Amino acid sequence: MKKVALVTLFAVFFLAGFSQAETLSLLTWKGYAPQALVDKFEKETGIKVEVTYSNNEEMIAKLRATRGAGFDLAQPSQDRISSVQEKYKIYQAMDYSKIDADLFIPSMLNAVKKNTQVGGDSFAAPFCWGTSGMIVNSAKAPGVNSWKALLDDKYTGRVSYRLKRPTLIAMGFALGYDPFALYSDATAYKAMLDKIAETLMAAKPLVKNYWANGDALLESMRSEEVFIAMAWDAGGWKLHDNNAAIDFVAPQEGALGWIDTFAIPSKAKNLDAAYKWINFMLKPENAGYFTTTEKYGTASQGANEFISPEVRNNFERTFPQAAIDNIKWYPPVPAQLERMEGKILDKVKAAK
Repeated sequence: MKKVALVTLFAVFFLAGFSQAETLSLLTWKGYAPQALVDKFEKETGIKVEVTYSNNEEMIAKLRATRGAGFDLAQPSQDRISSVQEKYKIYQAMDYSKIDADLFIPSMLNAVKKNTQVGGDSFAAPFCWGTSGMIVNSAKAPGVNSWKALLDDKYTGRVSYRLKRPTLIAMGFALGYDPFALYSDATAYKAMLDKIAETLMAAKPLVKNYWANGDALLESMRSEEVFIAMAWDAGGWKLHDNNAAIDFVAPQEGALGWIDTFAIPSKAKNLDAAYKWINFMLKPENAGYFTTTEKYGTASQGANEFISPEVRNNFERTFPQAAIDNIKWYPPVPAQLERMEGKILDKVKAAK
């Protein structure tokens, strides 16, 4: 009897462990794991996907709190990895031999490897990309194609943007700086931020609101309360579907480009599932479905033919080759500069 009981007990523990190993715990942005693709992956692999929605700041906080435990795969932006990794060691080096490199656009894979390098290792692979630029109602603000329009008193009370670091970067370009070129010179960067703070405080009367909720911003554009906003490309395309006068515009100074990645937390338990999910999401038919659904481009080499014609039209209309070549991709941000930016944003918020 005792032998049978022990065997049974061992079987229970073994099966429990096996079942746990066949779960992928994913820490990602809302929309990055569409239910249809989760269902398809689970059916193909037998691996259950548990999704936790987050953003850059929360991902860092969660993984810092657990020292890299609790999740098998995370999706931070590529510019928010190297400085965090240097300081907190919350990720493990990416094993690129487990990634199907043929699925990726080579230039994007190489860029992310380079931008997430710490001590000779790289810590991420690219997933999707998008840009911040301007959403413009051309019936109310004809010909607008520069960040400077956000500072034009012709549009007093009809302007909206977030009080977040992308706005500081955009304002830097509007004022003739190259903020990214100043990343290595903290003194020069601080001087630029002081000028930006002065400019944004003087421009407060122009601003209808500092938006925090994307849906609320889109509604204020629909209702024509706001004529010009700094926002993401997908939001502008959504509005364009219903009103041809409203569209996303890549500013002449260059849209700001972000790449969101796959990174493996340092204490991930199910590495096999993590790499399977990366390769699965980069398959052309799956990446094409994602782009059609969420309106973000991906690093998938062959996804184009699987993207719906309407969504493909958005990319072609907004990003002719010259606009793509002019995208200003966010490089890794030094931690001390982010602290400086935080103080400037607080100062602008508090100003009357």
